[in-house]
Amino acid sequence: MIDVSREFVNNMFRLDNKVAIITGASGALGSAVAMGYAFAGAKIVASARNSEKLNKVVDEIRERGGDCLSFAADPTDENDVRALVKFTTEKYGRVDILGAFHGFNAPKSVLEQSVEEWQKIMDANCKSIYLLTKIVAEQMVKQGEGGKMVITSSARSKAGMAGYTGYCTSKGGVDLMVQSLACDLTAKYKINVNSINPTVFRSDLTEWMFDPESEVYKNFLKRLPIGRLGEPKDFVGLAIFLASPASDFLTGGNYDATGGYWSC
Repeated sequence: MIDVSREFVNNMFRLDNKVAIITGASGALGSAVAMGYAFAGAKIVASARNSEKLNKVVDEIRERGGDCLSFAADPTDENDVRALVKFTTEKYGRVDILGAFHGFNAPKSVLEQSVEEWQKIMDANCKSIYLLTKIVAEQMVKQGEGGKMVITSSARSKAGMAGYTGYCTSKGGVDLMVQSLACDLTAKYKINVNSINPTVFRSDLTEWMFDPESEVYKNFLKRLPIGRLGEPKDFVGLAIFLASPASDFLTGGNYDATGGYWSC
């Protein structure tokens, strides 16, 4: 008998009754994933530094039928991260999914960038992931039922770029951290840890790059077999997949969301 049931197939991408912490929820990718997870059935605690922007996202998710709460926090601050996890467990009783979709960059030549600026990028993109995964893992282990961690890395984690000594280094560190976390957490505790590595996706910060007449846009398309840059909704499917039962056998992976950029 074929070991695939209709029930499994019908529910393999569902997140019903799961509780998800989403960081970077006020941004383009984080807000899109928060909405997607809510539509897939999860209860959401949306987090970001800017409470005003965050509350607008949470209000929209609620207006569209999602179960979502807001908690402003700095993911580079251990006390804030512990408070975020405590809030989530107090309100929803558990944490099943961590979706880390925050990030920061300040491109500058190594000759011009201060050590303090470089460290800020490293803290925002790398230290924050260590804190989140560590503290959420502690809660998941206490629950004893496993969990899923979906971490945003970057296409730039695998190749350097001028002005990106901070960003590329931090994202390369994230990829290796994800692989190491999988070795620590998956077999023993059933916590799957994977990263998504995106190319340029539309946001307030990248909107200027989407002008089809610009040289930046034209140059990008030379390396993009998909023929266009990314939209936030393009990110949601992979994020749901990696948080759902469909990805139960996957861990320690750095998943290409580059439109084929890594292929060319």
